[in-house]
Amino acid sequence: MSEFYTSTDHFVLLPALMLALFGCATLLFDFWVFPHEKQRRWLLLFLVLGEIFAGVAYWRQQAFLNDHGGVLTAFNGTLTVDQFALYFHWIFLITALLVGLISYRYFEAKREHHGEYYALVLLAQAGMYFLASGTDLVTLFVGLETMAVTFYVLVGFLRADPRSNEAALKYLLLGGFSSGFLAYGFSLLYGISASTKLSDIALAVANRDPYDPILYLALVTVTVGVLFKIAAVPFHMWAPDAYEGAPTVVTAFLAVGSKAASFALLLRLFLGPLEAARDAWEPLLIAAAILSMTIGNLAAVTQTNTKRLLAYSSINHAGYMLLGVVAGNATGIQGVLIYMLVYVFMTIGAFLILVALNRDETSGEDVDDLRGLMSKNPAHAIWMLIFLLSLAGIPPTAGFIGKYFIFLSLIESGRYVLAVIATVYVAVAIYYYLRLVKSMFVEDPEREPTPLAVSFGTRVALVVSGIATLLIGVYPEPFIRFAQQSFLR
Repeated sequence: MSEFYTSTDHFVLLPALMLALFGCATLLFDFWVFPHEKQRRWLLLFLVLGEIFAGVAYWRQQAFLNDHGGVLTAFNGTLTVDQFALYFHWIFLITALLVGLISYRYFEAKREHHGEYYALVLLAQAGMYFLASGTDLVTLFVGLETMAVTFYVLVGFLRADPRSNEAALKYLLLGGFSSGFLAYGFSLLYGISASTKLSDIALAVANRDPYDPILYLALVTVTVGVLFKIAAVPFHMWAPDAYEGAPTVVTAFLAVGSKAASFALLLRLFLGPLEAARDAWEPLLIAAAILSMTIGNLAAVTQTNTKRLLAYSSINHAGYMLLGVVAGNATGIQGVLIYMLVYVFMTIGAFLILVALNRDETSGEDVDDLRGLMSKNPAHAIWMLIFLLSLAGIPPTAGFIGKYFIFLSLIESGRYVLAVIATVYVAVAIYYYLRLVKSMFVEDPEREPTPLAVSFGTRVALVVSGIATLLIGVYPEPFIRFAQQSFLR
């Protein structure tokens, strides 16, 4: 290959190329080969094949790093594959596969099954790739916007549903507003360092006072942009409407995939080039974390729509993960990484139950739709119980492991007040999660119980999510080691 595109560049970029190529192939086959709606079920194979090819590329990259150590850099240092990036790449792959498995039957029931959906999922994942591996401001911004644009379309995918259209419009307008803040912050970082590379920015930030007006303005605007992407208060206003209006399978992808990619961006920036200015940005993240736990929990208590409840729950979880970043020690970083992994399975699992409840007579979106689920389908009620207990952080589920490391990092770093506040809000979260448990196990169903018609893909995704939620809680050592080797430092 030429000096402008070396074999190393190709090796680093290969997973994103696979995702993008299979996404484009999906569009072409949808138009020319599978024009009829009943034939479009085969397009799911393109998503699965795309994930398999990307997974093989990740495995090869993982094997190279394990054998040779260090990191892989490409395109003059604008892309980097290290253990941190690979950790998030595996999370993105698992998320896309689980969501893809449940999507066909859902959109078929909604009469909105279109091939471009699978292409958008793959292209969104390609954008996520650059967020986890990007070590240049331009690369990070392009990756972020690639992901964001696909989610704007996915949220409004139910074209005949006014709620879906409204949610997409709100998400688009607020998302564009937040991207403006982030771009402005990036431009200021470029101005003080004369470079877009994170390594050069780190040197420039280290040589400046954290409260230097230009640097502080850059920190504030970057923080605003990133906090919007992770749906942290006070930049959370888009999340409840987007979660409620989007198709439920898209809500699951948005809640997990977008949040994981945005946290990868946050960790890259705040524990990388901006680490030297911790004194300036740490109070901002502390305030965002406390507000997210407060607003997220108190708002969730009053919700009657399960998707809005899980949206505010997601805001609360963002607050907990921010506390791990604030702690700043090895335990805190490890806590954020483990928390993000367990968040994938327990959140997708909860949305899987809502997808299964979506039928002609019920939407699966109201708390009352869960009434008497134990009578309708005991297996689904038990799985939902496991996911809710994990979301609440109750042992022996995976959610307990995530919260344990967050609390431990706060105690080790001497932040006892934050640890107490976080513990108090666990009790509040338990209350509204147990409301759903009470509805499933104690209350009688409003209608005559009928078995749920669940597709094979939904069963597979449900079993995988449930087993992973229990396995990480009961036997966490391999996952803890996986997170430990993924540290940025």
